[in-house]
Amino acid sequence: MTSSDGEQALEDAAKKLNPMESLMMKHRTLTLFGEINQEVSRKTAEKLLALAYESDDPITIYISSPGGHVESGDTIFDMIRFIKPIVRTVGTGWVGSIATHIYLASDREHRFCLPNTRFLIHQPSGGFGGDASDIEIHAREIVKTRERINGIIAQQTGQLLARVSDDTQRDYWMSAEESVDYGLVGQIISGMDDIG
Repeated sequence: MTSSDGEQALEDAAKKLNPMESLMMKHRTLTLFGEINQEVSRKTAEKLLALAYESDDPITIYISSPGGHVESGDTIFDMIRFIKPIVRTVGTGWVGSIATHIYLASDREHRFCLPNTRFLIHQPSGGFGGDASDIEIHAREIVKTRERINGIIAQQTGQLLARVSDDTQRDYWMSAEESVDYGLVGQIISGMDDIG
């Protein structure tokens, strides 16, 4: 068996194991559902890179997540902005915390949501353990992360940083319509044909 035969066999096996994922990739579509963690981040980044290597055609990511690990979300946010193809984000269900950050990686005209989507922005939190100096280090990092994420929310929505900082002091929930008014969502859609 040659090297190319082996690669073809692996590709064929992958298609048989997960035909749904293969079909989605063929249509340049990804889903990001559930908790954001390092494994989800790695797989999403790999898929984005693979699709970017394949062509410059737009990619669509459907997001429904309560959030998760901040740095894992940062990886996906940065990758969306790093690759050449336009990435369209479509919110559905609940898009909260770091998942909202990921959703904002696309420019407003490429941000969509389904009618019953709810969005949540808030300040990042973290578990504190260790002695007083460890707690102080963690607290400083959370403050820096909060300032950075608030800056991105303000930039991507057009809101004043002072308002975003105030809104994220506590959980700030928005309906699809409220999210459009806030500048989070570009357009509420009701069908696949509504996506650019």
